[in-house]
Amino acid sequence: MNASTTRLKIWDLPTRLFHWVLVVLVGLAWWSVSVHNLTLHRICGSLVAGLLAFRLWWGLFGGSTARFAAFLKGPGAVLSYARGLFGHAEPAAGHNPMGGWSVAALLSLLIAIVGFGLFAVDVDGLESGPFSNLVSFEVGRTASHLHDLMFDGLKLLVLVHLAAILFYAVVKREGLVRAMVDGKKPLPETATPLAPARIWALIVGLVIGAGVAAVLIRLSN
Repeated sequence: MNASTTRLKIWDLPTRLFHWVLVVLVGLAWWSVSVHNLTLHRICGSLVAGLLAFRLWWGLFGGSTARFAAFLKGPGAVLSYARGLFGHAEPAAGHNPMGGWSVAALLSLLIAIVGFGLFAVDVDGLESGPFSNLVSFEVGRTASHLHDLMFDGLKLLVLVHLAAILFYAVVKREGLVRAMVDGKKPLPETATPLAPARIWALIVGLVIGAGVAAVLIRLSN
């Protein structure tokens, strides 16, 4: 860090907690299948659904860098950023144009995984999603197949995400992981820091997320 930069706050606590709790829950969900603990799998899926509901709300009413409008840029901005990827451009205050769409892709895959899981039917019809009774056995089996297929896609996208983090650490000298831990990033002193959300937005988001998770956990029992 040189004299013209300072560590500015760019990620609020809810965004950071969402990120790390999601990592833990997705990991637990994956592990639960490997040990055939589908009760734990459904609980993890329900909690992930609650997190996603919160994140969708937070993308509209959260802190400035967490809002979708702040990091989902048009094709022109993405191409311009990609052309200068190996240059010496200043680090973005938040998600860069390419990283923003990577986040959107991760969230979309997770929503699809949870959505298909809600209707998924196991081979024997015993271990099924909470809404599986609303569809036929054949449709439920298709949902189960798509649930697995989307998760394979998620694993590939996570590998790309990890490769990008390594690239930024080695080539760009940007500590993305540290920023998601303490919320701060070295930026020019003239950069715009995080504008935090209103407390009412956090409370409403937490209620929505907790409500979704609680309903799905109850239906899964």
